[in-house]
Amino acid sequence: MSQPTERNRLDGEASPYLQQHADNPVNWQPWGDEAFELAREHDVPVFVSIGYSSCHWCHVMAEESFEDESVAGVVNDSFVPVKVDREERPDVDSTFMTVCQLVTGGGGWPLSAWCTPEGKPFYVGTYFPPEPRQNHPGFRGLCERIADSWSDPEQREEMKRRADQWTQSARDELESVPNPDTPGSDGEAASPPGDDLLDTAAAAALRGYDEEYGGFGGGGAKFPMPGRIDLLMRAYAGRGRDALLSAATGTLDGMANGGMYDQIGGGFHRYAVDRQWTVPHFEKMLYDNAELPMAYLDGYRLSGDPAYARVAGESLAFLDRELRHEGGAFFSTLDARSRPPESRRDGSDSDEGDGEGDVEGAFYVWTPEEVDAVLDEPAASLAKKRYGIRSGGNFERGTTVPTLAASVEELAADRDLSPEKVREILTEARTTLFDARESRPRPARDEKVLASWNGRAISAFARAGDTLGEEYAEIAREALDFCHERLYDAENETGALARRWLDGDVRGPGYLDDYAFLARGALDVYAATGDPEPLGFALELADALVDEFYDADDGTIYFTRDLDGEGAGGGSRNADSGPLIARPQEFTDRSTPSSLGVAAETLALLDGFRTDGEFREIAERVLTTHADRIRGSPLEHASLVRAADVVETGGIEVTIAADEVPDEWRETLGERYLPGALVAPRPATEDGLDAWLDALGMAEAPPIWADRDATDGEPTAYVCEGFTCSPPRTDLDSALEWLETRDASA
Repeated sequence: MSQPTERNRLDGEASPYLQQHADNPVNWQPWGDEAFELAREHDVPVFVSIGYSSCHWCHVMAEESFEDESVAGVVNDSFVPVKVDREERPDVDSTFMTVCQLVTGGGGWPLSAWCTPEGKPFYVGTYFPPEPRQNHPGFRGLCERIADSWSDPEQREEMKRRADQWTQSARDELESVPNPDTPGSDGEAASPPGDDLLDTAAAAALRGYDEEYGGFGGGGAKFPMPGRIDLLMRAYAGRGRDALLSAATGTLDGMANGGMYDQIGGGFHRYAVDRQWTVPHFEKMLYDNAELPMAYLDGYRLSGDPAYARVAGESLAFLDRELRHEGGAFFSTLDARSRPPESRRDGSDSDEGDGEGDVEGAFYVWTPEEVDAVLDEPAASLAKKRYGIRSGGNFERGTTVPTLAASVEELAADRDLSPEKVREILTEARTTLFDARESRPRPARDEKVLASWNGRAISAFARAGDTLGEEYAEIAREALDFCHERLYDAENETGALARRWLDGDVRGPGYLDDYAFLARGALDVYAATGDPEPLGFALELADALVDEFYDADDGTIYFTRDLDGEGAGGGSRNADSGPLIARPQEFTDRSTPSSLGVAAETLALLDGFRTDGEFREIAERVLTTHADRIRGSPLEHASLVRAADVVETGGIEVTIAADEVPDEWRETLGERYLPGALVAPRPATEDGLDAWLDALGMAEAPPIWADRDATDGEPTAYVCEGFTCSPPRTDLDSALEWLETRDASA
């Protein structure tokens, strides 16, 4: 029998990750109906390999197995091999990852799955070495055994039964929606999860806090968890318990002082492989460098420590410098290595590379000799001690990942210099080291523009505007305009918002995270600039989100659109989607916030700009639907907890009636910790407001603006919390004092 697939078809795909595999001897097919039709035609399983362009172990498995002609022969003869970029197809990734976690207790990338021609998985795993190693089977041998089992009728029937069971388990997990008529776990009528969630979640985060090094978990790899840091800070602001703030700032310090933070160029790597935050996985992701600066800005506002504002600013500067398209939007990732995989055909991921730039992290690490070559004394000695750069190093080949190994005060005392002089020398030394590093082979860049990740970056830059300078808000606006112009088409019948733009190639339709994250970003741009146009876009996106993803019967917001009306239990289909086995919901915060949580919170916030109350009703319904799930594990549902807090308390609203928000008011807002606050500028007069309403297509003023004119022509603030508002104040500090007085009496 001929091979099911005659050639590798990834050369026609725009995705950088798929392009990395376009000249593999494996006859890869893109995910879609055609691949599964081939499998049915040839009566063979489908092998699905899911990864992303900067994934370290994806590169390793490609070099060890997918570039091997003999391994490729086995795969091509026995399966239809399908490659998936998880960043472009998060729906596919979510369903297969859920199966992997349910079956194996873990997950990760590369994600490897063998499934029936109907798309139902019967064997799953992550990375497989070329030969058996420890408890891992060898990839080639595994493929041969699976092919042999498929050829045996009895074993095939068992594989199909297993596939049906796993598929049903995945549907139960991803599509779980309680009966709306069923009482809550306490026997009472179902209701939103309650007002103690924030404290409960923060207490759980505190129990998992590593008091010695910061972060969460006592050993092994450390991941940035900005959602947990946010919960700790919010709970501290409400309760004043010092341990909560110490855990938040201890985690911020651990990440910023270690090797996970790029001490020379700014910005965060993906995660640290050790408890001490010393050695990272070196890829840099757009979403980490959006989420973490928001946490550091809040840390600065809450603690007053300027180091946190510096880290936030440097991380956003990294995005602007290295991940920004000239049109304003942001690219997705920088690889851990400096050359794309197609330039490496000899397994050169570690010690046997063909050049320095080929080794993971080579762009970022240093030896003492490299420092001495570009710095004079005393700068060289001070820099080596400051960043812990020493003989033997802390990484491969005797190199060092820079950390903050010595304080400025320690260095000043050691050299009998003033701290100010040491800072001056180190600032110049850091610039020189950065310039020298620029001559090294640069990490490869994945130039996808994803609507969802851009939404988070837009929020980060917009929220930084009042603290770090208005130019940050301008960058946010430019990125939003890019997404609006190139990814959004209100007349598109298959979905107004596309997921991805790549060198003019647009792929869609978008998923819930695209709509929710970009809507929140647009709302944040309005708050930062006082321009109503981004607000109008946020409202459009929210309307589309409700139309496409909200199921009123189930009381939930799904991650994917339901084009064929099958609903829960029947999967869902986007254009050429392939046989998706479930219509997922995204409950928990992972590397990005839960799209369900961000959607609910954003709808609740935008409800103030509506007169019908529909958005709030939907947010409350969603939270009520999933109340038991959230109450059962609030720490894992940080974004849903925040949404529940907004619905329960009404959140903080700061309406400012002014034709232009005064600079000193912006500075005040940038310095004050107002967790989750919605700043809502509006024109000073009714005539000005009427012009806004006409532009936005509103028949009447929404609640957040109505009857809130400027007093005597002066900029006027109205501050609300808990559905109660302060009197109008022409002094912002006085208006915000009302919050403190109210909280003290609560």
